[in-house]
Amino acid sequence: MSTPTPQLPPLKLFINGEWVDARSGATLSTVNPATGQPIAQVASADAQDVDLAVRSARAAFEKGPWAKAPPMARSRVLTRIADMIEARGEELAALESLDNGKPVSAARMADIPSAANVFRYMAGWATRMEGEQLPLAGRPQGQFLAYTQRDPMGVVGQIVPWNFPLLMAAWKVAPALAFGCASILKPAEQTPLTAAALVAIAHEAGVPPGQLNLIQGLGHSSGAAIVAHPDVDKIAFTGSTEVGKMIVRSGSDTLKRISLELGGKSPVIVMGDADLDAAVKGAAHAIFFNQGQVCTAGSRLYVHESIYDKFVERLVAVASALKIGPGLDPDTQIGPLVSDEQLRRVAGYVDIGRKEGAGVAVGGEAVGGAGYFYRPTILTDVRQSMRVVQEEIFGPVLVATRFKEVDEVVAHANNSIYGLAASIWTRDVSRAHAVARAVQAGTVWINCHHVMDAAMPFGGYKESGWGREMGSAALEMYTEPKTVCIQL
Repeated sequence: MSTPTPQLPPLKLFINGEWVDARSGATLSTVNPATGQPIAQVASADAQDVDLAVRSARAAFEKGPWAKAPPMARSRVLTRIADMIEARGEELAALESLDNGKPVSAARMADIPSAANVFRYMAGWATRMEGEQLPLAGRPQGQFLAYTQRDPMGVVGQIVPWNFPLLMAAWKVAPALAFGCASILKPAEQTPLTAAALVAIAHEAGVPPGQLNLIQGLGHSSGAAIVAHPDVDKIAFTGSTEVGKMIVRSGSDTLKRISLELGGKSPVIVMGDADLDAAVKGAAHAIFFNQGQVCTAGSRLYVHESIYDKFVERLVAVASALKIGPGLDPDTQIGPLVSDEQLRRVAGYVDIGRKEGAGVAVGGEAVGGAGYFYRPTILTDVRQSMRVVQEEIFGPVLVATRFKEVDEVVAHANNSIYGLAASIWTRDVSRAHAVARAVQAGTVWINCHHVMDAAMPFGGYKESGWGREMGSAALEMYTEPKTVCIQL
């Protein structure tokens, strides 16, 4: 399928239903990771712009029609947004590839339909802000009526990462709109294009002015201003654990509600009885999908000693055969990393691994030339104490080790500050359930990896974050429970 030339969306801020320049006139460049060359100048907000956006959102939430509208009316608008995302899928996929570097085929098959599905799924939740009647335990029956209801949380700041720009924006924006909140969306400074496209689609679909605002800019200026603003009720953040901790410290001044989806170092556990073909393919997908720039990337591989050598040999062959190239090339399987900074980070970790004694079974180097390309890499002979085993690299780098006993591999899997995801590969159903229960992770896949759905709550244990997104958990993320008691 040919890839169309993407049409750039408006590259300004979107405040109170209008595209506007930053008050300071500042802009920032967004770069094509395949070439390292700028493709657009984007308005860069500061605290003044954030204050305007927050005031717009507050007025829309308290005085506008959205939160007071019949839930079915909100549901229809969200469904319309889903339809429009699908209708513009080719354009959005090309924009995502141009801005992020990911293969356009992956954006076409995963990012775009998943974003549409999130809006369609959350459209149903708009009509399900349910409470319950409470029979009082210590009062005579019939004298009091007590019940609970759900109120929208209010004005929410939503800060999304650069690895899945459109999809992560959908994860945040769709439930907030469904439940009547007003949003200030801030995309990552590296990847602002599809967030602007999404906001334009939402406005066209019928989201009223002020209900969804777009603030682009640097994290330490515009992002920090959103977190610190006293009239923002909640922050929903997806990104690094380091930044997540900074948000907690800043948000504590106003006791904001905060949800965090942070880093991961997810184990892939391959038992000796696993389907070898499926497990090799699954392990490759777990780490090399999206160039390894996935919070749930299966970056730690544990293979039973009885099949370890054969498994790694086959996995090396898969990694070596992956086609590296620009994301807009429809044959590309591995695109560039998102930025020069990320390329240097990944290369630096591989160098650290070598110095710590790891072997390089395949890859271990940048491609060279224009763009931010790094070869799929497998490190072997690793120890649990190594930094490449313990720290999130966020690139196409896998660390592989063998194990003998189930208890041993569970201990290794849990020996991490993170607990976002894991996958288990085995034909033994009883063993699969036992290990799934023992592994400390918010999502455990069995004989698959990276399977996501809008109905599945998502989040992590330990330093992988606070709270859960998607599924029924979205109700907790964007509403406040209220108890009402009436003396009859």
